[in-house]
Amino acid sequence: MDGHRMFELAQQLALAKSRQDVAAALTLLDKYMLLEGPAFGTCARGLAENEAALARFFKSFPDYNVVLSGHANDGETLVCWGRVRMTMTGDRFGVTPNGNRAELPVFIRFTFRNDLIASEYFFFDLSALCAQSGVSTDQVRRRLFSEAAVAA
Repeated sequence: MDGHRMFELAQQLALAKSRQDVAAALTLLDKYMLLEGPAFGTCARGLAENEAALARFFKSFPDYNVVLSGHANDGETLVCWGRVRMTMTGDRFGVTPNGNRAELPVFIRFTFRNDLIASEYFFFDLSALCAQSGVSTDQVRRRLFSEAAVAA
């Protein structure tokens, strides 16, 4: 796939997600879409799981906004980097956040199929998010990954 088209799709997805527009985001995804969020230990496969994952994410981060500032590709894979801004809300993570909006660097790897996004690997630093949100990374990790994973 042409690198310009890859970035166009990634940028459209970033804009849809920044509007918390799940329906618009889903139109850009292949039916077998794989969304991985290693910071949260999440993995969603297919459109139904992606829809649920995005809805859950936007409930926790209702003001999510991402700006892609650079990208590179090899004709099959696109890597983008930029900044994400979001405010942690609710009790999904077992902590009470301070209500401050976090700003973090983000790196996203995309693959494509059928002129749609086939996978997204969304990486940011969970510890930086927790620090800016005034919560314990250890507590959040325990909630997300269980006591055994934190001890390892």
